[in-house]
Amino acid sequence: MIKLTRLDNKEFIINADTIEKLEAIPESLITLTNGKKYLVKESNDEIVEKVIKYKRKIYTGNFD
Repeated sequence: MIKLTRLDNKEFIINADTIEKLEAIPESLITLTNGKKYLVKESNDEIVEKVIKYKRKIYTGNFD
């Protein structure tokens, strides 16, 4: 799960495993595997970094 920020500055948490596609338009548009879409303030690079960090926690078991 990763924390992101909507355009109205409200934070929400999304399941990183359901991200299908990222687009820059110039905001980041996230498309999930179920077809839902979210516009967020974070850049695509920031989102990718958050997903990598999340996956590392899962696979290493280091939740600190």
